[in-house]
Amino acid sequence: MSTATAKPIVVVTRPPLPPEVDQRVNREFSVRTAATPESLTPHGLLVLSDGASALLVTGADRLDADFFDDIPESVKIVATRTVGYDHIDVRSAARHHVAVSNTPGVLTDAVADAAVLLLLGASRRAYEAQQFLRSGQWAHTPPVGLIGRQLTGKVLGIFGMGRIGQATAHRARALGMVIHYTSPTPLPHDLAQGAIFHEDPHDLLRVSEFLSLHAPATPATRHFLNADTLALLPPGAIIVNTARGDLIRDDDLLAALAGGTVAAVGLDVFEHEPDIDPRYFALENAFLMPHLAAATIETQTAIGMLALDNIDAVLSGRPAPTLVTA
Repeated sequence: MSTATAKPIVVVTRPPLPPEVDQRVNREFSVRTAATPESLTPHGLLVLSDGASALLVTGADRLDADFFDDIPESVKIVATRTVGYDHIDVRSAARHHVAVSNTPGVLTDAVADAAVLLLLGASRRAYEAQQFLRSGQWAHTPPVGLIGRQLTGKVLGIFGMGRIGQATAHRARALGMVIHYTSPTPLPHDLAQGAIFHEDPHDLLRVSEFLSLHAPATPATRHFLNADTLALLPPGAIIVNTARGDLIRDDDLLAALAGGTVAAVGLDVFEHEPDIDPRYFALENAFLMPHLAAATIETQTAIGMLALDNIDAVLSGRPAPTLVTA
């Protein structure tokens, strides 16, 4: 970016950033942040945005049509440090000539690793084992009842075979799992790697002893897992979600877990997060993480750098690497 007398102002909603990203953003821009995370209401963010050229946001920042109706004309781009952008009203942004960018590709491996972590944690009853160990019970009682399920030879159904779904399948094959999947279209042979395609998602559910969700949140995928679709799974299925909480209807999954028709879940994302339904906390067969699938230093650095690349490009009048279109 060409040198100017005054650096463009970038609002960073939720620091800290990884060290390399923090160094770059402070070198290339004038950084503005909120006094406290609690002050980042839509109104507070609008106040911060006055005179700013760009916003560097996260999935916790909900930018709706009302927000963009009032956004200062100085703002040229909203760069989110996420792949998903359902927290941003992209159509409204476009109407107000504000570019929106996301960060696809750079978090694929981290999220796929986390999906396997959740698969293993849920199937091997890792939460219960930790509780048993840390409470001191092992000193008095052998853990004979903590019998889990092995992944070898089991069918893993993947709902959404994009980059992360494919990376998860690659890892699951190394564990001896058999891959079935559904996506809008089947993968080319070289990418499918023998995975079995189901055009109808319901057919996928019927064979999925394990199910891993990797689809985006859209009106069509909202509450994909509900009482009717959960009933299609083999008895005792295990479900993993590293995609979006909106894919699952909480009431129906909680009922299936309590009743034993679903053996266990590994969840990194939740509907209405971070306000999670407290009933999950009472279930020993729920292995839970607080939306940490992409939380590695390597991935967060790559995400931050890509977001800054997008900001730099838009403010310099160059094509941005990963713009989102309405």
